[in-house]
Amino acid sequence: MSEQVSGTAIIGAKEAWTKRGALEVYGAPDGADALAIAEAAEARSGLVVHIARDGTRAAAMTEALHFFAPQIPVVEFPAWDCLPYDRVSPSPAVSSARMAALAVLAGHDGKSPLIVSTSINAATQRTPPKEIVKASRFHLEIGEVSSIEDLVSYLAASGYSRASTVREAGEFAVRGGLVDMFPPGAEEPIRLDFFGDQLETVRAFDPATQLTTRQLRSVELAAATEILLTDEMISRFRSSYLATLGAAGDDPVYEAVSAGRKHAGMEHWLPLFYDRLDTLFDFTEHGLVFLEHLANEAVEERFAAIKDYYEARAEDAAERKPRNSEFSGPAYRPLSPDALYFSPDEWKSRLGEADLRPLSPFAAPKEDDRFPMAPKWAEPSPPNAPRKSECLRRSARTGARADGRGQARLHRVLDGRLCR
Repeated sequence: MSEQVSGTAIIGAKEAWTKRGALEVYGAPDGADALAIAEAAEARSGLVVHIARDGTRAAAMTEALHFFAPQIPVVEFPAWDCLPYDRVSPSPAVSSARMAALAVLAGHDGKSPLIVSTSINAATQRTPPKEIVKASRFHLEIGEVSSIEDLVSYLAASGYSRASTVREAGEFAVRGGLVDMFPPGAEEPIRLDFFGDQLETVRAFDPATQLTTRQLRSVELAAATEILLTDEMISRFRSSYLATLGAAGDDPVYEAVSAGRKHAGMEHWLPLFYDRLDTLFDFTEHGLVFLEHLANEAVEERFAAIKDYYEARAEDAAERKPRNSEFSGPAYRPLSPDALYFSPDEWKSRLGEADLRPLSPFAAPKEDDRFPMAPKWAEPSPPNAPRKSECLRRSARTGARADGRGQARLHRVLDGRLCR
């Protein structure tokens, strides 16, 4: 049974954020929950994860965190923007953002504050192995020697798409000694200028005007996709496919990957490309995990949806259709849900191992109130409480910022003196 912590822990109760195990956090309505997460990251001087019940709520939390803790980096880890067992791939922007987030987490030393904002859909899905993500990073500084051919080979194998002009994340272009690219997670594309095999300059540029915006000293690249089409990966996919699903037949995914080509939806067979898959929890070991209110209901719906989509695909694959029927189509041979997603039992187990902080907007039961010095906003909510929490969100959206000198004012906001 988890130990309970009153809403007072949200402000000033450092022990609530540094203790191991599960503690329930009460008195955390919208806005106050973001402050709790910001304080936890500062108190631990390490990694903090917030799991929202959906992507919209995760984006709102990211926005609020930029208000309450502008000095702490916030990494967004989005879910795929496609359905389970779909025939389409996640968008390039989402794939590159996921890999950029994993690359940051793989390189984090755990000794500085960092907040991860994610959702149930993203957290319940498996990821490429941590060591693969680390190995896929590419660093180059001015003056270093690296052939353009090697760089282009890396970009192609890491999921970047070659284009005539770079405008979107995950694209690259080559013109003589110039290599333009838009790395995952970067705000702007960058231009590398080589003299022979030596890197002379690194510049960021505006993708609309193609004009330089600033000079850089180095470039840090991450893979733009979760599937790296190297010879080793292709070979492993082929052998794993045959061992798991049997003869390929006319499966277009198998044919495309075997030929070294991308195919729409191939990410849904991600487990076949690696010896094993990791999860977000493997990248955030020893991090404090905040679970949004109603997230448990959201995860139940997620697992039910995954099961429904799998059963529909499996049933369709089992039906024999005439090859030339108007209803015939390319074979879709789904992997079992546990291969790409958590099972409900595994999800509960991983949460049980984490330093968990479930959030609740409600006040703690009086008999369990361990922190009697509760501010007004942490006491049982008055009738206008929803308007106060909305005021906090609205304040964040206006771009207000708080620093150390503004802490007293921030407490007045939470007392409700500025949100009436």
